[in-house]
Amino acid sequence: MLLAFSLVFVGIKTYRDKYNNGSITFGKAFKVGLFITLIASTMYVVIWMIDYYVFVPDFMEKYTTHMVEEAKKGGADAKEMQEQIKMMEDSAKLYETPIGVMLLTYMEILPVGLIVTLISALILKRKNVALA
Repeated sequence: MLLAFSLVFVGIKTYRDKYNNGSITFGKAFKVGLFITLIASTMYVVIWMIDYYVFVPDFMEKYTTHMVEEAKKGGADAKEMQEQIKMMEDSAKLYETPIGVMLLTYMEILPVGLIVTLISALILKRKNVALA
């Protein structure tokens, strides 16, 4: 994900240097990065939904089993196991509809993109450059 979102940095820098005369405000840089993040996240969601519905429709059952077994291996007590099972059941309920799958998948990738966008906008902001 981070490697893919490195393109946010490249996109903001390219916009600043080639299309905005070498300067960009934080707000404008954040907007450019946000649009790139939204496009990349949407592509990720679409690909996951195709993958999920066509190739791994039993993903949630397998993932739930895996997470419960990991909690057991980690030495979780009975209360922690119940909490883990409850959380997985709630997620499984969301996975029953395409909207739920979409929302959970966006929740997985969008925060990473927003953090990368914020950092990139902070690094790349530059006031108007005086021409010599």
